[in-house]
Amino acid sequence: MISEGRIDEAVKRLFSGIEFQAEPAGLYDPLRYMIEIGGKRLRPRLCLTTYGIYADELTPEVLEPAAGLEVFHTFTLIHDDIMDRSPLRRGHDTVWKKWSEDTAILSGDVMCIDAYKRIAKAPKAVLGEALDLFSKTAAEVCDGQQLDMDFEKRDDVTMSEYMNMIGLKTGVLLACSAQMGALIAGAGKPSQEAIYEYGYYLGLAFQVADDYLDAYGDEKVFGKPIGGDILNCKKSWLTVKAAEKGAVGLTEALNDTTLPPAEKIARVKAIYDSVDIVSEAKKAISDLSTRAVFKGTDAAMGAEEHEALKQFAHALVGRTM
Repeated sequence: MISEGRIDEAVKRLFSGIEFQAEPAGLYDPLRYMIEIGGKRLRPRLCLTTYGIYADELTPEVLEPAAGLEVFHTFTLIHDDIMDRSPLRRGHDTVWKKWSEDTAILSGDVMCIDAYKRIAKAPKAVLGEALDLFSKTAAEVCDGQQLDMDFEKRDDVTMSEYMNMIGLKTGVLLACSAQMGALIAGAGKPSQEAIYEYGYYLGLAFQVADDYLDAYGDEKVFGKPIGGDILNCKKSWLTVKAAEKGAVGLTEALNDTTLPPAEKIARVKAIYDSVDIVSEAKKAISDLSTRAVFKGTDAAMGAEEHEALKQFAHALVGRTM
């Protein structure tokens, strides 16, 4: 088993030394910028964690695909920020804000291509499976993003619809990351499937936590303005759950275009508070995280390896519980 310390060091080296084409600078500078402003690197860390359960050495055959997962995720953020009109990402100007929408679209496109190049460096023995897994995931992420936008126009989104949407938008990429590591390490199919489920439910927990932090987090820690989901009329977990609990005035407050931003955020949060949404969200995050760890126990591994999955889950969503 590869230790968390070795994985942390490998991730640091991987992204401090990552390279993109030099010219044209107007196309590739945004890629370098997005990597430099950092992030939690959850997807490559998860990939290397599950790989390290079944293998003892980190080689380019897993490090490059792990980097590809992060590059793809970063591509989705560049485009997501355009669609959400987000001015900040990780406390810095978003690409469309710093350069332009056209640059952000094109730089995002080339980042997606770069991700495929890195995934394609998986071992030949599993290359077809790795590309199939990644391609299926990439399409599903787009499906989830479209549903997310569609839901902005609806006031009747159910919790089952919402969970399906975040499963596509967020869950499948963490699931892919988890399975990719196990696949490259040579784990059996049943273990790969169990680890995929672990990543999927962990992704659901992470997205609910992200929705919660968007309304109740610290902007300096969260890295972007608080209340963005409210201002964009996003059907977040909080919104869907509050509606399910019969929150009075929620739809009217979300759709009120006359309110100043700060007042709108405060009004919606007051409605959330009226139905105790904070406690509900924390319980959902805990339940989903627990389910993820339970799914991971179906994979063929020892107690120490199962503990590594449990610790990864706690590190991911523990700040909200």
